[in-house]
Amino acid sequence: MKSTPIRRILAATALALGASVLAGCSMFSASNPRYEPVPLTEYPAGVSANIAWNVSIGRDGGAGFMPQVVGDSVYAAAPNGSVVKVALGTGAVQWRGDAGKALSAGVGSDGNITAVAARDGSVIAFDEQGREKWQVRASSQVDIPPAVGAGIVAVRSSDYRIQAFDAETGETLWNVQRPGPALALKTNMQMLIMEDMLISGLPNGRLIAIDAASGAVQWEGTVTVSRGATDLERISDIVGAPQVQGPLLCGVAYQGHIVCFDITQGGRPVWEQPFSSTTGMTTDPHQAYAVNQRDVVFAYSLANGQEAWKQEGLRNRRLSGPAVVPQALAVGDYEGYVHFLSRSDGSLLGRVQVGGGAVVSPLVGSDRGVLVQTGNGNLVLVGIN
Repeated sequence: MKSTPIRRILAATALALGASVLAGCSMFSASNPRYEPVPLTEYPAGVSANIAWNVSIGRDGGAGFMPQVVGDSVYAAAPNGSVVKVALGTGAVQWRGDAGKALSAGVGSDGNITAVAARDGSVIAFDEQGREKWQVRASSQVDIPPAVGAGIVAVRSSDYRIQAFDAETGETLWNVQRPGPALALKTNMQMLIMEDMLISGLPNGRLIAIDAASGAVQWEGTVTVSRGATDLERISDIVGAPQVQGPLLCGVAYQGHIVCFDITQGGRPVWEQPFSSTTGMTTDPHQAYAVNQRDVVFAYSLANGQEAWKQEGLRNRRLSGPAVVPQALAVGDYEGYVHFLSRSDGSLLGRVQVGGGAVVSPLVGSDRGVLVQTGNGNLVLVGIN
C-alpha cells in the first residue's frame, strides 16, 4: 500500500447502501425442501473452539450492529443505546456509555472518538472516557455504522446522503448526495476511511471516494451494473466492508460480482467473478472468501480470481459475514453456532454455540479469536486452538 496513495486511484471495492427491508431477499423457505437448512453433521474436529469471554453490552442486536477492534480494545453498541469499550484480551469493560435513545446503527471508532446513530437521525459521539462529547442530527435515519477517522465522523443516511462532522466539535463539514433506487437492501454494510479518503457504496453498485477534509469527490465509478425489468431485479448493492490486501481493494455485490482492483494501477480490475451475496466478504493475504445467497462458502485466489474451493455443508443455514482468524475462517448461523472452516480446502474443522439466537452481525476476526455480537445483546470472544 505504500506505493500509490488512495486519492490517486481511485478505484473500487466495497460497501454500503441501505434502505428498505426486502423479504424476498431471504433464500430460506421452510415450505420448499430446496431451501431447508442443511442439518449439522459430525466430523473429525480440526480445532478446539471455546468461549473465552462473554459480556453483556445491552439489549438486542441486528443489521448495522457489529463490534470494532481498535488496538487492544473492542467497541460495540446495542439498539437500546448502550455503548461499551471492552479489553480484547480479557473481556473487562473499560467504560460504558449511554446514548439516551434507541439506536439504528453503531459503532464506529478510531480509539479517541466513538460514534453511534440513533433512530431519530441523531449522531452521537463519545470521548475516550465514554462521556458524550456532542450530538447532531443527520439528514435522515442512519442504518450503517458511522466511519470515524481523519478528523471526521461520517455517516450515510437513508436518503443516500453522505455527511461528515468534525470529530471534535460535531460541526457539519460537508455533504454529498446521489439519487437512490426505488428499493435497496437493509443488511450489514460499512464505509471505510483510508489515507484521508472516505470510500462508500452508492446505489446500483457504484462506489465513491471523497476527500475526508474537504468533501470533494475524487472518484466515482461503477462496480456492478443494475439489470432487470423490476425494481427487485435491479438491486445491486455492494454489501459488507471493503477489503484491502497489499495493492488490492476488493468488494462483493448483491446480484452482481465479487471483484478486486489494483490500486497501484489506477484501479484497474484484476479479476471478477459473478456472485451474489447479502453478507459481504473477507480476505487474507492469499484468498478472498464470500458467502453466496444459498449459504455456500467460496474461496478465490487473490492473484487471479480462480475458485480455490467451495463448502456446501452449511447450505441454507443463513450464514453471517465471514471472518478470518489465525487458524481458520469463521461464519455464524441462524441457530447461534459459529463454524470454523479450513482456509486451505474449506473443510469443516469445528463449531461452538454462542447462544442469543441467530448470528446476524458479521463476525470480526482478531489475533485472539473471533468476536460475535449476538442477537440478545452480548459480545462474545470465541477462541480456537
